[in-house]
Amino acid sequence: MVSEHVFQLCQATETVSSVYAQDPTQAPGDIVKKLYGHHKKDLHFDPEKKRADLSTHDLEIAFKCGRWGPTKPSPLFLQAFADSLNCLDADPMSGLVSPPLMGSHGTVPLTVIAPLTDIIRHCSNLIVRAEREVFFITCSWSPSVAQRLVKDALIELSKRAGSRGQRVVVKMMYDKAAAANAIDAHQVVKEAAYTGKSIQLPKPEEIPNLDFEVISLHRLVLGTLHAKFCVVDRKVAAVMSNNMEDNDNVEMMTHVEGPIVDSIYDTALITWNNHLNPPLPSHAAPATQGGLPTSGQEPLYMDRGPARGQDQIAADGQAVRLPEHMPDDPHYDADLSGEITRMQSCYSMKPDETRLQATTRQLNLPCKKPAPPSGPEIPEGQEMTPYISSMTSAPVPMALVSRPPYGPVDKHNVFVPQNEAWLSCVRNAKRSIFIQTPDLNAAPLIPALAAAIKRGVEVTYYVCFGYNDAGEIIPGQGGTNDQAAQSLVKDVSHEERKLLHIYYYVGKDQDHPIHQSFKQRSCHIKLLIVDEHVGIQGSGNQDTQSWYHSQEINIMLDSEEVCRKWREGIERNQNTRTFGEAAEDGIWRDKNGEPGEGYMGNPGKVEGLFKGVGGMLKKMKDKGGF
Repeated sequence: MVSEHVFQLCQATETVSSVYAQDPTQAPGDIVKKLYGHHKKDLHFDPEKKRADLSTHDLEIAFKCGRWGPTKPSPLFLQAFADSLNCLDADPMSGLVSPPLMGSHGTVPLTVIAPLTDIIRHCSNLIVRAEREVFFITCSWSPSVAQRLVKDALIELSKRAGSRGQRVVVKMMYDKAAAANAIDAHQVVKEAAYTGKSIQLPKPEEIPNLDFEVISLHRLVLGTLHAKFCVVDRKVAAVMSNNMEDNDNVEMMTHVEGPIVDSIYDTALITWNNHLNPPLPSHAAPATQGGLPTSGQEPLYMDRGPARGQDQIAADGQAVRLPEHMPDDPHYDADLSGEITRMQSCYSMKPDETRLQATTRQLNLPCKKPAPPSGPEIPEGQEMTPYISSMTSAPVPMALVSRPPYGPVDKHNVFVPQNEAWLSCVRNAKRSIFIQTPDLNAAPLIPALAAAIKRGVEVTYYVCFGYNDAGEIIPGQGGTNDQAAQSLVKDVSHEERKLLHIYYYVGKDQDHPIHQSFKQRSCHIKLLIVDEHVGIQGSGNQDTQSWYHSQEINIMLDSEEVCRKWREGIERNQNTRTFGEAAEDGIWRDKNGEPGEGYMGNPGKVEGLFKGVGGMLKKMKDKGGF
C-alpha cells in the first residue's frame, strides 16, 4: 500500500518547478535539497518488502496521488503506479520528478516507429517551431546525420527568432564520462568543446539570437545519462529511444502534449541540476495553463482534431512528391500534419520502384554496407508508415516511471519507479504481455515472465539478434539475448512453452534476422504493453545497465486506443512477427535448423569474459575511442 509519507509527498503544493517559478535564479539541485534533502535515503532497500496486492481502498489512495484529468485509470494502471510510488519511501527523488507531478494526463498526437534519423527530423521541426525555449537531453552524441539535423535546426531557430526580434533559450545535455565527473557529475561544456570535431554544435556567431548552454552528465562509474527527451516552450515534449549518432536502428518516439509536459519539464530541471543562465522563459507558464504564448498556427493539445488512419497517411504520402528533409537541404513543415505527409512521401514508391524497394531505400540510408531486400513484396495497405497519428478524443492517464543514474559497480539501486512499474505490470497481467527491447536479460525480469506464463498469461517479446553481444556476454551483465531466452525456456514446462513467443527483430524488407554486428537491420525500441491497454515507452532497456545504473525516462499510459495504435505500428513497420520467431529452444534458426550468421553460442564465464572484453575494445576502436 502507499504509505502516509508518500501520500503526503504527492499532496504537497510545492514542486521543483513551482519553487523555481518563484525564483528562477535558484539552481534546481538546491531546490531538490530544500524540498527533499531532509528525507532519509535508503538505496539498498529490498523491494520484496513492499510488494503486495492492493485493496480497493489502497487503489483509491493511489488514485488520489495523481492528477488524472477527466478519466479514471484502470486497476492495473493504478497498481503499477502505486508500486512505483512505494519507491519514494526509500528516496523521494527515485523517479527524478517531484512526487505531485509523477501521475498526470495528456495526449499522444504522434508516435514515431522508424529509423533514428526520422525521429530527429521531427525533433528538428519542433526546434525550429519553438517560440522561446528548447530543452534537449540525450545520451550518446557524435557527428552524424542526426547531429547535423539538430545543428541546422538551431541555426534556423536563431534566424527565425531574429526576424521576430526575440531571443530563444536553449539548454542541451548529453552523457560524457571524464575524470572531472569524480568531483561533480554535472560538467559545464565549454564552447571550444561543444563546437569541436567530436560534438559539432553551432558556434555562437552562427546562433546570435539563442542563449545557449550545454552540460554533460555522468556519475562514475556506471551512472550513464541514458534518458532521451526534449521539451519545447513547455507545450510539447518528445520521449524517445534513440541517441544522436549514425546507426541502422529502428527506434520509437512518443510526442505528448497537455499536463504531462509539466512533469517532463520538472524532470528536465532536476536533471540539469545547475543554475540556468539565463533562466527559462517558461518558468511561470506551466503546460496546464497552455505553456508559453505562441504566434504559431498549429492547434495544440485538445484542439488538434481527430487522428488520421495509417492507410490514409500512406495514400496521402503516395499522392505527392515532397523533397526529403535532410542536413544542408532542410524542408521544415509548418505543422505536424505536414510533417507526417512529407515523411510518408519519402517512403512511397518512386517511378519504376516497388513498395519493397522504396522501404529498402530508406532503411539503407544509414548503412555503410546496404542490405539488399530479402523479404516478400509489400502489398498495398501494409506500407511502412513511420509517423503514426495517435491522437485520442480525450486525454489519457499518464505517469512518469523513471530512474536516476547510479554509479557504483553493484546492483543495490534497483528499487526505482521504472523497475517497479515494469514488474508490477508483468506480475498483475491477466491476459497478455508484449515487450520489444534491444536486450532482455535483466535478472528480476526473467523469473517474473516465467511466473506470468505459469499463471496462463501469454508472453510475447521481440529482441534484436546479437544486440551488444560483446557487452552482455561479460559475466555479471546478464548474458546475450540467446542465453536469456534459453534460460526462460528452461523455467517453463513443455505445455507452458506454448504461451511463450520469442522473436528476433526482422526489418520490414527482410525475411530473416540480421545480427547487429553487421549494422544493417537493428532495433532499439523500448516498449511494454500489458493486457492491451497499459503501455510503457521510453529510454529504458530490459537489461542490466538500465535496470541498475542508467538514468532513464519512461511514460506509462492507460489507453486501449493508443496501445492498439502502438502495436499496429510495431507490426506494420517490421517483419518480426512473420519471420523472426525463435525455435523451441529460444534460438532463431533458418530452414535448415542452423542459427543465424553471427550467433555467438553459449560460452562459459572465462570464454565469455575474453570474447566480451575483446568485443568491447573493438567497439571502442570503431567509434574512435583510441
